[in-house]
Amino acid sequence: REFESEIRFYSGDDPLDVWERYIKWTEQTFPQGGKESNLAAILERAVKALSEQQRYYKDPRYLNLWLKFGDCCNEPLDLYSYLHSQEIGTTLALLYITWAEVLEARGSFKKADLIFQEGLQRKAQPLDKLQSHHRQFQTRVSRQTLLGLEETPDERDVGLLGAAEPQRNSLADLKGRGRKKVRAPISRVGDALKTRNQSRSLQTLSSQQLSNNPGFAVFDENSASGPEIPVLTPQPWTAPPVPRAKENELSAGPWNSGRHPRSSSNPGIEVPCPLPSFTPYVEVSAQQQVM
Repeated sequence: REFESEIRFYSGDDPLDVWERYIKWTEQTFPQGGKESNLAAILERAVKALSEQQRYYKDPRYLNLWLKFGDCCNEPLDLYSYLHSQEIGTTLALLYITWAEVLEARGSFKKADLIFQEGLQRKAQPLDKLQSHHRQFQTRVSRQTLLGLEETPDERDVGLLGAAEPQRNSLADLKGRGRKKVRAPISRVGDALKTRNQSRSLQTLSSQQLSNNPGFAVFDENSASGPEIPVLTPQPWTAPPVPRAKENELSAGPWNSGRHPRSSSNPGIEVPCPLPSFTPYVEVSAQQQVM
């Protein structure tokens, strides 16, 4: 109530300070969140109340409120696109770092690198923090690429390192052979028999196809005209995305939709059961035993 009263009758020069203290108090009082905290509604009110004051567009405090509000939305990527189109926080490194982290978590590594490049071109502050996160991102992507290559090794490397481990048939005869050293018989199954022949045929076919069809361009770093770097184009967002459905709000509907019509019949009158259309079978021996 004190914060609501201060926001309503505020006459100072920094209304963002009141909203920031209000949100911090809510997070500390309700650390687990939930409908009692009403944090999503407060964040939505805060960003909308200060949306017309462009002096806060480069303020890290205002961007922080937007990013917290993005955590309450179903699709935070739409909110980041809206911020980029409205030039809110585009001079701050936190926007590009958060945006790229969400894309990286979804496996969109090219788009994440494009967001980092956009922030570096704009020289978002602090620039050293943005550069550090970009280097860490490149290290993670290269490590994942190397791990992917190790999971599917080349056939030539397998031949250099040695033959693969022999495989045995399941439920096969395991009688020992030999007198001095008893060993179970080994029989190759699956792709172990066809690996070398298929690899040689694939290598010859690929070399012939590459020599006959040179229909691709080789990148030369010394040439002046190289491939153009894609530029992030802002989307025409006119309004911020809608947050998730609030738990304490119900959808509109007719007021008497939950009632059921009462039956006009008297509940005290017994309704006779209908007689079956067949004759039940009764065993003769069972009738003789009954007194």
